[in-house]
Amino acid sequence: MSITVNGIDELKKLAGSDLGTSEWIEVTQERINTFADATGDHQWIHVDPEKAAAGPFGAPIAHGYLTLSLFIPLFTELLDVQGVTTKVNYGLNKVRFPSPVKVGSRIRLVGKLAEAEDVAGGVQITVDGTIEIEGGAKPAAVLQSLSRFYA
Repeated sequence: MSITVNGIDELKKLAGSDLGTSEWIEVTQERINTFADATGDHQWIHVDPEKAAAGPFGAPIAHGYLTLSLFIPLFTELLDVQGVTTKVNYGLNKVRFPSPVKVGSRIRLVGKLAEAEDVAGGVQITVDGTIEIEGGAKPAAVLQSLSRFYA
């Protein structure tokens, strides 16, 4: 369920708040292959199901950066910021990939709006995110994302 805020002042009031948990999404072989085509990273551990089945994880795994890129669609399920003119990804402070995402796995995001600070013309938020793997002992990714919202 999404939290909706209207404008920068309401967004800033969320600092320190848990944003909740997104829905699960499946990481399919088709999604992995499409990402490989887009990035030119066709390493066998991602795109060769037969060879990957005999590899260290027993199945193809998603690229770490594919998992990271799914942060945005998962995050938009958690927070809807209205009443702003522009929304931009500003960067990342930290990213780790504690566990690989095997093809067919489902992942979701748990988020917290850690900080909100004024920047020229808007606000920058820091979101602590954990991308969980359904049934997994460790998360797929742990990250700290920066986004800017302009009035």
